[in-house]
Amino acid sequence: MTGRFCRVEPLSVDAHAADLFAANETAPDARYWTYLPYGPFKTLSDYKDWMAKTCLGEDPLFYAIIDLATGRAVGVASYLRIDAANGVIEVGHIHFSPLMQGSPASTEAMYLMMARVFDELGYRRYEWKCNNLNEASKAAARRLGFTYEGTFRQMSVVKGHNRDTAWFAILDHEWPAVKAAFQKWLAPDNFDADGRQKVRLSDLTAEALR
Repeated sequence: MTGRFCRVEPLSVDAHAADLFAANETAPDARYWTYLPYGPFKTLSDYKDWMAKTCLGEDPLFYAIIDLATGRAVGVASYLRIDAANGVIEVGHIHFSPLMQGSPASTEAMYLMMARVFDELGYRRYEWKCNNLNEASKAAARRLGFTYEGTFRQMSVVKGHNRDTAWFAILDHEWPAVKAAFQKWLAPDNFDADGRQKVRLSDLTAEALR
């Protein structure tokens, strides 16, 4: 899956682990791992071991996100809870390094994964779930065009703490309008000479779903 800013490709320990570990090491502390059930990783060897055990199956199906400007892997995401029979699929295990956070590539990667699900694979429902305490993740879901559907209380225990899980989704009949919002935001003329956005994606997706 290739766009203007990034490429989303199947995750490989040999091809991506070193780049991803180095990108994650640019974080000032471990806060970026707070809401994930794993990490942080102290060494590249530890990270490779985790990837080999966790990331090479078919569900979850992990991808590396490659910055086209540098050719380096700077983040990961996956499809999971894949239910082809009912046309339902979730995006998760999202971990963007500081080299990717807040960049157009982070938005484009999510768009590319959505487009694959709806346009190529014909799914009916695309889900986003996160810890209800993770305000940044909930805000990201809304910005990307997901609709909040409710919170499942005490759904799991993560790193010794209760997790109430907030559920969001985009449905197939909503996708055409959400897709148009993404395409308008990603268009070259939405960015000024310094790369700053002119129109916010959150405004476009809110209008699309109104």
